[in-house]
Amino acid sequence: MSVVLIHDWLTGLRGGEKCLVPAARRYPDSTLYTLLHKRGSVPAEIERLHIRTSWLNALPGWPRYYRYLLPLMPGAVKWKFPKDTDLVLSFSHCVAKGVKPPPGVPHISYCFTPMRYAWHQRGQYFRDAGLKAKLRDSLLSRLRTWDKRTAANVTHFIAISETIRTRIRECYDRDSTVIYPPADTDFYTPAPVKSEEFYLVVSALAPYKRFDLAIEACKKLQRQLVVIGTGQDETKLKQAGGENVQFLGWQSDGIIRDHYRRCKAVLFPAEEDFGIVPVEAQACGAPVIAFGRGGATETITADTGVFFNEQSTDSMVSAMEQFEKMSFDPVLARQNAERFNTARYERELFAFIDDVRSNSTSTSATTASQS
Repeated sequence: MSVVLIHDWLTGLRGGEKCLVPAARRYPDSTLYTLLHKRGSVPAEIERLHIRTSWLNALPGWPRYYRYLLPLMPGAVKWKFPKDTDLVLSFSHCVAKGVKPPPGVPHISYCFTPMRYAWHQRGQYFRDAGLKAKLRDSLLSRLRTWDKRTAANVTHFIAISETIRTRIRECYDRDSTVIYPPADTDFYTPAPVKSEEFYLVVSALAPYKRFDLAIEACKKLQRQLVVIGTGQDETKLKQAGGENVQFLGWQSDGIIRDHYRRCKAVLFPAEEDFGIVPVEAQACGAPVIAFGRGGATETITADTGVFFNEQSTDSMVSAMEQFEKMSFDPVLARQNAERFNTARYERELFAFIDDVRSNSTSTSATTASQS
């Protein structure tokens, strides 16, 4: 089978790239089309593919500003695929799902979310006012129109959670099948170490993640907080943090695992599409205190964590106080996380792909016989 893979951009190993790796292993001879590729930034399974980039990749110094290239991205995914292509498989949170496959070729889109900037979280990404805000809104409205129109290029949607299945229905008026992303439960495992008196945050420090709530809640309760991650809000969060907040920057998977194992609990104040951090934390036996909306509600149970209902400091403080009066069994956290293991993801994803190909082949054969 001749498979074409699509990914928005390759600049580091995050959740989206972890979803792509099994497909890269399954189809090692496939071509991977992507807007931008920073060589050496992703696992070897991906780097070994035939990677083709867009013209944006030729812009000097793009890693410093590529997110600002958003208005140009829809025009940069107009690739022409080989005529012998049997399947297009895109992994998309931005424009990758907008590619147009050859006539009659199935296009499966593993959708992390419809574009957040254009649909559900515009206000959390952009804080401009006045004329600049009007120009931005006009641009994002056109982008949303493009995004909805190109949903027709997808024959089958896969959603990463029920949360995203709902968004796909709202944005594109399309149904989808839920296949949860993989968590490396073989790597993220418990260890016989004593829990320590610090809370933990692990994430890119983006505005919509709302880690300002975690900092303010820990300051109010005078609790120790360790922050692992970097991002556009890093300077602002460091200024808000006090002596009880320790910023470690980005760390290796081994160090992250060690902190999962030793922390009092992981704090997760964002409304996420899925959220791999709570699953990794639970795989290590750690409980999670999370905002009670989005993907976290699908990965955390009453036995493995506590939810707070409003994205406010007071609501998070109340949840932390409730948590500290309770006890949690790390064995139950581990068992819950194992529902999202890599083998399950691969089994479900490739069974879906095989089913689509089988139906597509049957339809083509029927059409040929009728003609």
